[in-house]
Amino acid sequence: MRTTRTIIFLSEDEKLWLEEYSKAAGVSMAETIRRGLARLREQERPSRYHEALESTRGLWKKGDGLRYQENLRRDWQ
Repeated sequence: MRTTRTIIFLSEDEKLWLEEYSKAAGVSMAETIRRGLARLREQERPSRYHEALESTRGLWKKGDGLRYQENLRRDWQ
């Protein structure tokens, strides 16, 4: 994995929190930022459910899907 150096600007409060958190966790400030970024990326990544939903959007061409489903389920009773 290739890494690159990045400079960020933080408020004094953010920097203090980052220093304290990193010290308590026993990791560098850079590692704390990397972990935070990894969490954010995971949260923002579409779930497999949403990926499947998006990839199948518009495939049903037989009219009202809900009505079709309700008609099928009537036979179950």
